[in-house]
Amino acid sequence: MPRVKVPRKSTAIDMTAMCDVAFLLLTFFILTAKPKVEDPVPIDTPASTSQVLLPESDIATITVGGKNKVFFGVEGFEVRKQLLMRMGEKYKTTFTQPEVNKFSVMPNIGVPMAQVKQYLALDGSQMKEFKAPGIPTDSVSNELFNWIHEARIVTKNISGKELRITIKGDSQEEYPTIQRIIAILQKQEVNKFSLITSLRGK
Repeated sequence: MPRVKVPRKSTAIDMTAMCDVAFLLLTFFILTAKPKVEDPVPIDTPASTSQVLLPESDIATITVGGKNKVFFGVEGFEVRKQLLMRMGEKYKTTFTQPEVNKFSVMPNIGVPMAQVKQYLALDGSQMKEFKAPGIPTDSVSNELFNWIHEARIVTKNISGKELRITIKGDSQEEYPTIQRIIAILQKQEVNKFSLITSLRGK
């Protein structure tokens, strides 16, 4: 008696669950990834072998480049809002809520306080084309000192932690500019700070 042949069927794997997991992971990485902040001026950082990662909060960055131009940036939307309000009180300048909100998403500032309102009035394309003069650091108008001082107070009030200071300077920048910034930090008894460098190849 002949055998009954059972027709063979191709194997099918349900990939629905795998696709769901893949899209969930993709969504997670997109939402949690931090975009790279573009430097206000082209900077070629000096090379080193250190591989210490910077924290994502309670940190301020002093950027030096473009012929002694100094920029100041601090992390945290609420920190930036309160920082601008305190600087406005110090320099007798009133900022509107839209101006405060706009400042809260800016990674750094590089204009004197007298020009901040005009700078915040620019749109996105105008800001990119604007040639920022940098924050004054001379003995006559040492605004960088006040930016750092107020940022430290705001960070302490919000998170209860000390603000960590980092300096990002061009490798070709003149030493007196960096020395002046270090002197400003030491004047506030900030003797511990970090220097941002690029990783040196083997």
